[in-house]
Amino acid sequence: MLLSLPAISLIAQNSVEPFVGRWDLTLSGQSGTLPSWIDVSEDQGRVKVLFVGVTDHATPLKQADVKDGKLIFVSPKDESGFSSDTTFTAQRSGDRLVGTVTNADQKWSLAGQKAPALKAHTVTAWGKPVKLFDGKDFSGWRFKDPSQASSWQVVDGTLVHNGHGTEIISIPKFENFKIHLEFNCGPESNSGVYLRGRYEVQIETDSVAEPPSHHTGGVYGFLDPIPEQPRVSDKWQTFDITFIGRYVTVVQNGITVIDNKEIPGITGGALDSNEGLPGPIYLQGSEKGRVAFRNLVVTPAKD
Repeated sequence: MLLSLPAISLIAQNSVEPFVGRWDLTLSGQSGTLPSWIDVSEDQGRVKVLFVGVTDHATPLKQADVKDGKLIFVSPKDESGFSSDTTFTAQRSGDRLVGTVTNADQKWSLAGQKAPALKAHTVTAWGKPVKLFDGKDFSGWRFKDPSQASSWQVVDGTLVHNGHGTEIISIPKFENFKIHLEFNCGPESNSGVYLRGRYEVQIETDSVAEPPSHHTGGVYGFLDPIPEQPRVSDKWQTFDITFIGRYVTVVQNGITVIDNKEIPGITGGALDSNEGLPGPIYLQGSEKGRVAFRNLVVTPAKD
């Protein structure tokens, strides 16, 4: 059966094809900008959206559709940083997405760009190691919220956060690198180290009931640590992490728990969604409990 031109046009306007793929999103409003990320696909005619918001992990959304040339999806309340259902509406503008984000409390403008592939490549040489923490003070660091800087202390040559404070962010930024760090996590505590300020490798003693990617050594919401190491508190442990493109290797206490796996997109808590740019190392200080760090050394790849 031949379709009329209006019918063909309607099918085109309701096609998910222009939106398929991974997108780095930025929400802009009166209070500033917020990062987000989606992976759009189609399964047997159904639009599927995997969503990372301001907080929380990658979540498949129940409400997603394409209508009149617009991708429309809903992030449920109390997930991903919003206290009410939040509707995202986006359409193609050239090779980008533009649109709006609204809920009962606020409205943002939305801009999106295709997430870069960041394909892994071989590092032929490494640069000079950079010592991020000198064991004396906060030189080389800044606080995301300076009013909560007291949530971090330097104690006996270690960098300590005491829970529910602010994130601490390195001034230097890195692209491809290796990082060594040592951490000591108190009972019922939670933190993490963010690579390029966008991808969290978990540190915790409070998430036993959560999915494996939320456990120490996992990339939050995306990659499980396998084999997962015993959960211990008040004991110094090590991470040796190599991050090239979007491929990560995590070695915990000398054991490889993630072996050169792709991180699909930003994780909750990312500073921004500009995945193609270098970024800082940041240590999470907004969660509960005590976590201490020492011997933080980054070795960047040579260009």
